[in-house]
Parts: sequence; C-alpha cells; structure tokens
Amino acid sequence: MRVFVTGGTGLIGSAVVAELLGNGHTVLALARSDASALAAKTAGAEPLRGALADLDVLRTGAAQTDGVIHLAFANDFSSPDALGKAVAEESAAIAALGEELVGSDRPFVIVSGTPHVPGRASTEADPAMTDGPVGGRGRAVTAALGLASRGVRSTAVRLPRTVHNQGSGGFAGLLTDIARRTGISGYAGDGAQRWPAVHALDTAVLFRLALERAEAGSVWHAVADEGDKVRDIAAVIGRRLDVPVESVSSETYGPLGPVFVTDQPSSSTHTREALGWEPKHPSLLEDLENIQP
Repeated sequence: MRVFVTGGTGLIGSAVVAELLGNGHTVLALARSDASALAAKTAGAEPLRGALADLDVLRTGAAQTDGVIHLAFANDFSSPDALGKAVAEESAAIAALGEELVGSDRPFVIVSGTPHVPGRASTEADPAMTDGPVGGRGRAVTAALGLASRGVRSTAVRLPRTVHNQGSGGFAGLLTDIARRTGISGYAGDGAQRWPAVHALDTAVLFRLALERAEAGSVWHAVADEGDKVRDIAAVIGRRLDVPVESVSSETYGPLGPVFVTDQPSSSTHTREALGWEPKHPSLLEDLENIQP
C-alpha cells in the first residue's frame, strides 16, 4: 500500500514510517522544510513539500495514495492562543483529508488522545474529549470518524499522555524540559494523578495494524502503561538530572495546567484482543532512565 503520512519525521512519525516501510508499504511523507524532506528521503520515504496549513498539498497527497495516516500537530503550548491556533490548523487539515477520501473506501488513520473518565481507566468505548484546552481535536476526530458513512475507512488511534523513546517525548518530556530549565523536577498537586504511556515503537505497530485491518469508524488505544503516578515520573526525572523533586503550581504548565492535574488512566484491553497488538518495548519509568544529566 502507498501511504500518505503527515508528521512523518517526528518522534512518533519516524517510527511509523519505519514500521510501514519494514512491512512492505511505501510512504509519501509531508515535509514542511528542506531538513524534513531530507529526513524523509533518508528514511526511505518520498517527500511531498508542504505544511499542515497547505490544504491543497494535503489533498494532493491523499489523492495520490492508497491511504492516509495523520500525525502532524504544531505542538505549540506556549499560550492559549497558540494552542488554539494549532488545534484550528489541524482541524482544517483533517477535514480536507477526509473530504478527499470520501467514496473511496480507503483507510484514514487519525491520531487522537485517550479520554479522561472520572473514577476509572478510560476504554475505547468512551467518547473523545470535546471540551477543555484541546477539545477541538476531539471534535475534529469525531467528525472524521463520521465519514465512515460516506465511504471512508476512518479510524482513530488514541495516544496516551506520553509517547516516549530513549527517555524523551510526550508530557514526561515536557516535565523533563521544565526540570532542566528551572532546576526543579515538579508535579502538580500531590502527584497522585496517573498518566498512561506507550513506547513510540509499539505505537508504530498499532498505526500499521489500524491501517491494514481496522473497520470504518473504529477507535483504538495505544496504551502500554495504564497509568503511572506523576510524582513517580518526576522522581525518576529528578534523580537523572540531580535536581530536587517538588510539588509546583499547575500554572507552571501554562494552558496544559488543567490537563496536567487530571487523573487519566487508560486501558487498551479491547485493542490488544481485537487487533492482536502487544507492546514489547520498555515502560515509561524504565525508558526515563535514558535521560542524560
């Protein structure tokens, strides 16, 4: 299968591209810069120059391929306005890609996030989050899944708060960056809130399985660790960086503060049973041991 991938040179995307190429697929990768184009080409993919905001380029990529995996996101959490702009940009991109695929029965695999359900681990049957700082992403994905009734084999792979590789990535990576900058490995509140996690290489396998096998309108959870306490994550970061571990204000995390304080464990039982997905790579707490001072 020839697959159009957005975000194909990031931490997750590079793993997905390698997984696709290693299993007989070919890849057309969106590349917003010369450096990204070179990275895609070096990995074995064909680059398509353009940014996520270039909707005509996205339509071209979708039209030229047998399926689409969407991973790109601006990841600008510096302010509520910046985050809102990133969400709006992605929502327009998802809508454009989906419309190009209408009536084709081709797969459209969209990245999403595991939801928060008070009092228990969320499951694949729970609805996407459509409010809060990133609620717009949930609304865009929900609309894309609705294209199943219009001849699109749309499916969502929900990612946990941390997708990691060699000690970097995700919310744990943000905690590490803040600890390096401030000299404190912090956690919001009492740190008992739990975050799910998964290794990027395990995530890549699930994206491939969803592309190849998932039914239209289906939802999957890329969760290996159901939920680590944030204070345990911060403890490893503090030890690796040799900085104190302390509770800090949720305002430390800017527009993501409300998300950082929330207990949000998640399950992947259905995903494992239905798709035969089984994570094999190190857990988050194990992988954080790769952090260098």
